[in-house]
Amino acid sequence: MTVDAALTSFLDWLAAERRASPATITAYRHDIATFLGFLTRHLGAAPDRAALGALTAADFRAWLAERAAEGVTNATRARGLAALRSFYRFLARNGGPDCPAIRLIATPRARVPAPRALSRIDAETLAAEAGTLADEPWIAARDAALVLLLYGCGLRAAEALGLTRRDAPLPGGSASLRVRGKGSKERDVPVLPVVREAIGDYIRLCPHPLAPDAPLFRGVRGGPLNDRLLRLALARARAALGLPDHASPHALRHSFATHLLQAGADLRAIQELLGHASLSTTQRYTAVDEAQVMAVWQRAHPRAAGTG
Repeated sequence: MTVDAALTSFLDWLAAERRASPATITAYRHDIATFLGFLTRHLGAAPDRAALGALTAADFRAWLAERAAEGVTNATRARGLAALRSFYRFLARNGGPDCPAIRLIATPRARVPAPRALSRIDAETLAAEAGTLADEPWIAARDAALVLLLYGCGLRAAEALGLTRRDAPLPGGSASLRVRGKGSKERDVPVLPVVREAIGDYIRLCPHPLAPDAPLFRGVRGGPLNDRLLRLALARARAALGLPDHASPHALRHSFATHLLQAGADLRAIQELLGHASLSTTQRYTAVDEAQVMAVWQRAHPRAAGTG
C-alpha cells in the first residue's frame, strides 16, 4: 500500500471507527499532507512507507521548526503533531511502519491567553442593569438572577443553567450552593444575599411550573434555558449598556476571580471557589492582575511616557 493509500485508509478509519468530525478529518488531512510535502523537500523525493519508518527525531523537529518559521502557532503545530502520532499508530497496527522517533518529540505548548475580565465598573453596571432590559418582568428577573450568579458566585454558564429548583439558594438562607462542575466534581460556593434576593424574585415571577427536580432557569416557552439563549441575552445587554465585546457569560466568571484577587483573596481559596482541579489554572488570574497594574502604571506614572 502506498503512503497516499495509507493516508486515505487512515482518514476513512477516523470517520468510521473514531467518528471524528468532518472538521477534524479536514485538519488531519491538511496536517499530514503538509508533513509529506515537507519530507519530499527534506529528503529529496516523495517518501515511501520505509522512509516514514526511518525518520529520526531531528526530521520531525525540522518540520516543526519550518512550520514555526512560517508563523504557524504552537496550538496548530501541536495539532499537526497529534495528527502524525495518530497516523503512525494506525500504520503500526496495519502492517507498519512504526517510527519510535516520533514518540521522542515534545508537543509544542500552546500559550494560554490570560482570561479577559470586565472592569469593576462594567461588571457592576451589568449586575445592576441586567434586570431592566427585558420587556417581560419575569424574563428581566431571570436575566438579573443569572448575571448575579455568574458574577457573584463565579459559576460557569453550564453550572448555572444546570441548577434545579431544589438547588436554588433562597432569601433568608445561609447554606452554600452545591455546584456540580467539570467531571461531576462538586464544590460548595457561598451565596451573597443580593444573589438570593434576585433568585427569589425570579422564582416568584416565573410563569412556568418549577418542580423541585426540574431546571431552575426557563426560556420563554417554558423549556430549559440553554447556553445560546443566555449568550443572546448577554449580547443584548452588552449593546444596550455599551459594554466591551468580551462581556460574555464566561467573562463574568473571570471577573469574579479577578476582582477577588485584586481585593486580596488567597489564590487557593479562589481555586476552590472556581472548582479548578489545578492551581496552575487559577494562576492565570495573576497575569490578569499584573497586566492591569501595568496598565494603570502606564497611564498614571509621570515617567512612564518618558517625560518629566
